[in-house]
Amino acid sequence: MTRGTTGKPFQILLVEDNPGDVDLVLEALAGVEIVTRVSVASNGVEAMEDLRGEGGRVRPVRPDLMFLDLNLPRKDGREVLAEVKCDLELRHIPVVVLTSSEAERDLRQVYGLHANCFITKPVDLEEFLAAVRATVRFWLSVAKIPDPAAG
Repeated sequence: MTRGTTGKPFQILLVEDNPGDVDLVLEALAGVEIVTRVSVASNGVEAMEDLRGEGGRVRPVRPDLMFLDLNLPRKDGREVLAEVKCDLELRHIPVVVLTSSEAERDLRQVYGLHANCFITKPVDLEEFLAAVRATVRFWLSVAKIPDPAAG
């Protein structure tokens, strides 16, 4: 499934510093019938540069969906989330926090920063893949989200 009649794939920004978790998310996405392109940022500074078109990027990344880890180098996920949700150009992007944290304070804090979803990374491989696939299916085929290119 692609976006509307244009056939344009959905864009996902994955902000994750653990290469193993990046591979797992990419594996999960390969099992989804929704056509997606994935950009990966390995730290919070890189994520914000991608979103703002800084750091040598020709144009900003405007994802339809962002997966965001909380514990990132250089700028943690909470800071990235706060910046995204305070930026008029970016705040419409659905942000799914995908983290190993189960702490109630993290849950409350990220929802207070307007995260759209909080998922604790399942330890079981099949549960991890299923959680990512279900999340992508929901946000990109069930929920109505604005087209970032429509500006």
